[in-house]
This record gives sequence, C-alpha cells and structure tokens, in this order.
Amino acid sequence: FFVPVTAIAIAAGAGGAVVSAPIVLGAVGFTSAGIAAGSYAASMMSAAAVANGGGVAAGSLVAVLQSAGMAGLSGAATAAVGSVGGAVGFLATVI
Repeated sequence: FFVPVTAIAIAAGAGGAVVSAPIVLGAVGFTSAGIAAGSYAASMMSAAAVANGGGVAAGSLVAVLQSAGMAGLSGAATAAVGSVGGAVGFLATVI
C-alpha cells in the first residue's frame, strides 16, 4: 500500500490548520474569556471600534474572530480552515 506524498501533505496541512487555529486565536488575544487586554486582538478591536464610530460591527472580522475564540470554530469554519490548510499542503508539494 503506497500513499503519495501529495496526499500526506494535504492531510497534514488540513489537520495542522484545524488543530492550530484555536491555539493561534488564543495567542493573539481571542480567548474563551473574551479579548485579552493589551493583545493584538485588543488593538484590532480598538481600530474597528474607532472606524465604526465607537462599536464593533456585527459580522466584522473582529466579531467573527472573537466568537471563534470564545466558542471555538463552528462546523463550517472548521471545514473552511481544513480546506485552506489542505490547499496549502498541496501547494507545498507543487512548489
């Protein structure tokens, strides 16, 4: 039984992206307790609030990342992150 390197790279990229997404969100400040003070996420939230007249717009990038940081990725978001990771894994074999 032979598994091509491309299939391994796609699986590793997809799996790695899904596993690392919550870690990366937490590292930049989108935590389960909310946005961490003094973090990159806090500066994103501040910039979004200033640009929007004092509040963060529902559905904006900051709002979506805050939701993912607090509740985790939804099924659709997990599929999207896995797809992007798989595509990056594939591209790594082509380059």
